[in-house]
Amino acid sequence: MTGIPVRRTLLLAALAAVTAGCGLAAEIDREVDPARTRASTQPRPSATGAPSPGTRPAAPGPAAPGPAATAAEECPASGVRVSTGAVNAAMGLRAMPVTLTNCGTGEQRLNGYPGVRVRDVDGRPMDVTVLKGPEPITSLDDPGPHPVTLRPGESARSVFVWRYSTVDAATRRGSGVHVDIAPAAGAAQQTVQPDGGLHIGETGLLGTTAWKKVPD
Repeated sequence: MTGIPVRRTLLLAALAAVTAGCGLAAEIDREVDPARTRASTQPRPSATGAPSPGTRPAAPGPAAPGPAATAAEECPASGVRVSTGAVNAAMGLRAMPVTLTNCGTGEQRLNGYPGVRVRDVDGRPMDVTVLKGPEPITSLDDPGPHPVTLRPGESARSVFVWRYSTVDAATRRGSGVHVDIAPAAGAAQQTVQPDGGLHIGETGLLGTTAWKKVPD
């Protein structure tokens, strides 16, 4: 009789280990479509207005800019602002959301993939092939080229994927420290420094998905 509970315990432990490997796909979904998580993670208020017991309060949003920071100062001349999200990792695969926001006063039109150049710690271009699509690096939903119109304040998103390669921790050789990103090839680029860098090294491949409008 004691063998049955032991086998059941081992089976539950194995299932937990298998399901833990699905974290990257869920994390990418949350980065690409944040509206899905807002509906499921918002704590339900109690009658007094405080979060119900056992719920975790939502993390505070970014602080509003100070009085001296104006929209004109923050928005590049191109009328768009590029930002990168957290790098997600699983089984040697890396994925990073890239957001392009219309911070200007007119419409911005996109159709296709971002223009990308990866540079090392010294600012020199790295030998990286930028792919239009995530394959053969990984299988990931790619909307493909399609017209995207952004009104002021609206955003579009692309996901960058690559395979981890060993990087010298002292010199950061093999790490894409600086990434120049444009709405499309040949357009004005903006330089970002992703947290931790793009550890591409000798793998030399960076996949991208086409711009997709972020839901309101």
